[in-house]
Amino acid sequence: MKKSIVTEKYEITLEGGSTDFEAALSLEQLESGVQVVTLRLTASVPALPPTLSLTWSCKAIDVQGLWHPAAERSRGLIPDWWEGFTSRSTSSAPVVCLYGNRGNNVLSFACSDVMNPLKLHAGLNEETASFHCSVTLFSEPGAPLAFYEARLRLDSRRIPYFQALAGVADWWAGFPGHEPAPVPDAAREPMYSTWYSFHQQLTPEAVEAECRLAAELGCKAVIVDDGWQTSDASRGYAYCGDWKASAGKISDMKAHVAAVQESGLKYMLWYAVPFIGRHSRVWGGFKDKLLYFHEGFGAGVADPRYPEVREYLTGIYEQALLEWNLDGFKLDFVDSFYALPEDAGKTDGGRDTASVPVAVDLLLGGIINRLRRLKPDILIEFRQSYIGPLMRKYGNMFRAGDCPNDAVQNRIKTIDIRLICGNTAAHSDMLMWNLEESAEGAALQFINVLFAVPQISVRLAELPQPHMEMLTFWLGFWRGHRDVLLEGSLEPWHPELLYPLVMARNSRKLIAAAYLDMVIPLTGELPEEVLVVNGTLLTRLVLELDRDAGQRRVIICDCQGNTVSQVLAAMGKGIHVLEVPAAGVIAVQAVVT
Repeated sequence: MKKSIVTEKYEITLEGGSTDFEAALSLEQLESGVQVVTLRLTASVPALPPTLSLTWSCKAIDVQGLWHPAAERSRGLIPDWWEGFTSRSTSSAPVVCLYGNRGNNVLSFACSDVMNPLKLHAGLNEETASFHCSVTLFSEPGAPLAFYEARLRLDSRRIPYFQALAGVADWWAGFPGHEPAPVPDAAREPMYSTWYSFHQQLTPEAVEAECRLAAELGCKAVIVDDGWQTSDASRGYAYCGDWKASAGKISDMKAHVAAVQESGLKYMLWYAVPFIGRHSRVWGGFKDKLLYFHEGFGAGVADPRYPEVREYLTGIYEQALLEWNLDGFKLDFVDSFYALPEDAGKTDGGRDTASVPVAVDLLLGGIINRLRRLKPDILIEFRQSYIGPLMRKYGNMFRAGDCPNDAVQNRIKTIDIRLICGNTAAHSDMLMWNLEESAEGAALQFINVLFAVPQISVRLAELPQPHMEMLTFWLGFWRGHRDVLLEGSLEPWHPELLYPLVMARNSRKLIAAAYLDMVIPLTGELPEEVLVVNGTLLTRLVLELDRDAGQRRVIICDCQGNTVSQVLAAMGKGIHVLEVPAAGVIAVQAVVT
């Protein structure tokens, strides 16, 4: 089977197929520069679909880098012989963006099939200096089907790359069954996490004391992480599966939760969703209903194609909510749900579907529906890389993947999430630092995640006074400006350099954070307030205005919020070099007459 269809710029070819299916391609023009190619497969009787690819070529003109949701620090172009990027409902997302030297979109392409395993590719062909692009469907064995439809969205508009990706997120969210979950206001407030501060060494008294301090700082929730369910401290998962509070650690979970809530924080609890540990009490009942066993973890991954597996897992969270009055759940490791090749497509032994992605959808959908019936504003956190469009149906918080003490990586990860998560709350990985670090150096951990919801995971009771003053200031700054930081128009510039300049703005306020010694362009009419954050340990910021902004009040603060300078200054067109403390901030405010 080989069919082709021509868009404004590309000839899309369907390659592969079988005699079991009829294939059809059609084209829809959404607007100038944005087309959607629809692939439809039909079969007279259900059959296993063949591997299919939609392929096309894109000239390598003004292409500086390549973005996809799992890129992390690798933003370089790839050769056409490289294998490309994988996506499925619980891992990454089916979108690739080629962008130019000025942050402009060259080509963003995305697929509507956000559930099943896909392979996306945009590799440079040396002979033609063009990108060979493709989306490959059914690369892994799946379930028989009689009808299938997938859409390929192609956006070649010369707009900022982040606007093109926001358009993809909106497109995904518009499909029936992809409607994002509502986001409670608590999901957009700072949180305290016990993971880096306690790891598995939890005691209710210590956690409750930290929560009281966190509440005083302005945090609104705590996430109690791994360790509450086991007396084992080996950091494995061999005791997961029963999900009972360890009597040796938390003898009365209900009272502990209530004590934390009385301090003013909502209470979220961590669960490793798929794992059935070999030392758990339920191991015997589920050891033959696993997708696979992970020797290093000491646990198997439950097979959600069994309805009794889904019911057991769903009942765990429902019972915990009812018994302990929890406010939310950190549902971890859901990207571990996948079938090994030799096990894919099985329906024997009591499985009610052959598809693991469909079964995961049934599992997570069932969990969330039951929990929301009990508590409509339930908080659900998912961790990178399961931050794709289908996961927005279930979760209202997407957290950056683990990157302890790595401020730059935390910035990259949070911005990558923000680019395609719409209004779902993007959270930082938990902030931690060495207590012998300077206050300025510790502040960089916070400043690098300004455009996401911060999670704090240091022992607050042990912080040196300069660190506590720094954290108090930046948490107050963040809460005071979260309307712009989270809800303003986000502009992460220079993705090829890992976002050294990030801006967010609304009609009244502009916030810019610079993470390199660079010229910060302030273009257009300045709003009433401009806040420029020094995300370095250098002591200057360089602003460039493209027009005269008149007289402004310029206030400069250090990383602890102390004002070091306040003057009236003429902010004319051109370059302005301002001294500012390391990890400090400049406020440029309109003068009220």
